[in-house]
Amino acid sequence: MNEQARTFIEEVFVSDELNRLPEQFGGGRIFATPLIGVSRGDDNIFLEFKEVVSPEHMTPVEMWVQSGFPNNQNLAASLRILSIIFPYVSRIREEGNKNDESMPPEIYCAARNFANPFMDDVLEKTVGFFQDQGYRATSGIRSSEFQILSKKDPFRIYSNWSERHIAFVAGLGTFSLHEALITEAGCNIRLASIITDGSLEVTPRLSDELYGNCLHSANGTCGECIAKCPAGAITEVGHDKYKCSVYGQKVRDEMYKRPLKSILRPHYEKVNGQQRLSYPVGCALCQFGVPCMDKNPMAARE
Repeated sequence: MNEQARTFIEEVFVSDELNRLPEQFGGGRIFATPLIGVSRGDDNIFLEFKEVVSPEHMTPVEMWVQSGFPNNQNLAASLRILSIIFPYVSRIREEGNKNDESMPPEIYCAARNFANPFMDDVLEKTVGFFQDQGYRATSGIRSSEFQILSKKDPFRIYSNWSERHIAFVAGLGTFSLHEALITEAGCNIRLASIITDGSLEVTPRLSDELYGNCLHSANGTCGECIAKCPAGAITEVGHDKYKCSVYGQKVRDEMYKRPLKSILRPHYEKVNGQQRLSYPVGCALCQFGVPCMDKNPMAARE
């Protein structure tokens, strides 16, 4: 069934009109060909995420049950989590390389914003795909139980269903100094996932090493994302989410002053249990023009 699911999702990427930039930017595709991976619902690493990410991070069984499905015997072993990588097209990445080093290009901000409805549509259609095959399915990020959590003293921001960590379990990539997931399609990506009791084959995770694809973490070279971040949020010791968040607001404020604001689409997200309206534009300056932008740099060296 993996190949059937892959073919279905690839076709959605090609045919879905939501996978399009606004006309002001030519209307081309936002995302190139997707990557998929599959993990088991009883993989022990999901329990480790309650320490690595947060105690609130949900296991596949918890998300499944909270989404209204029964907690059957041996449920964890029967669940599969299909992780989907959404790689930005080359044009958006190339424009990112030309930015002024203080603000991301408007084409990326538009793509980041317009991507949300498309990603939601992919998840809805993929859930329907499994249902048409006689299986049950749900999406963590579309669940009413999904939320973003923001804490102070010290500042932390995270979710109770991390798509980056879900993709890691499925063997699709490892983390980086700037905390993105480095996949075979690079780190300049978006991610989403489906939980199903469909008969998917698990894709191998070659290692539990969290930073295996990052040149800096693996052997001390690179670190180009440090220089790329105008907020000083990335250092040799990692990523400062507070500085990143503050600069992200600066990017939003700047983009909201431009004509771009008139075409941005609203996005609703639950933060600390409260619904919040935003018009996301992203930043991602640390992902442009770095060795891991569009590939796994460790694999490229082999």
